[in-house]
Amino acid sequence: MRSRTTAALSSLEMVKVEKHVRTVRSYVRREGRITDAQRRALRELWPQYGVDLADEPFDFAALFGRRAPVMFEIGFGNGEALCELARTHPQNDYVGIEVYRPGIGSLLLKLETLMLRNVRVVGDDAEHVFVEHVPADSLDAVYLFFPDPWPKKRHHKRRLIQPDFVARVARSLRAGGCLHIATDWQDYAEYALAVASQTPKLENTAGQHAYVPRPDERLLTRFERRGQALGHQVWDLVFRRVV
Repeated sequence: MRSRTTAALSSLEMVKVEKHVRTVRSYVRREGRITDAQRRALRELWPQYGVDLADEPFDFAALFGRRAPVMFEIGFGNGEALCELARTHPQNDYVGIEVYRPGIGSLLLKLETLMLRNVRVVGDDAEHVFVEHVPADSLDAVYLFFPDPWPKKRHHKRRLIQPDFVARVARSLRAGGCLHIATDWQDYAEYALAVASQTPKLENTAGQHAYVPRPDERLLTRFERRGQALGHQVWDLVFRRVV
């Protein structure tokens, strides 16, 4: 494992850090089938939970009506993990970012059923959100669970984990705040480890070139349990902002 990580670090040195938002997106819109219930949720529940982006940065105290630790989940899928975090940690506030309308509708329905008040939803590209709307030193954690690995080499430029994006995430974290990445693609895990390890202000909580066991707070999803039954491995990385 170490030799492959070292190779990833060597190749990373050739990656130029951009000073602007990448024009290559990390996702392709595949809306799929949206149910009547999800459509109803988007229409009726968005005013309660949704965040319509304005020109100014987020004011989280105004957004939630209180001052509390703020956590972001990028690409929450159907919202299962995000709802569990919010339900079990009512002292925290959570913002979920997702671009797929069926997933947003699913999360809104869960929030309604569980009567959660500490979640807000953003339906936009994560890069744009972090560049334009997330203030520096404002977040206590950023979660990125099972991002699209874009496994083909020619598609690696589409991966969300890139040096410029991770640097923006690090800037958004408070001192002591954490970036938590989980993936079931070894190549992506090694690349993410290399990128985060070379990002100023971030420190690997597991030590150099190492991963952490799955933290208890990260929900073991049905998708992950099925993968484990087939012998698939999952890699968790947790980096802490140190300055």
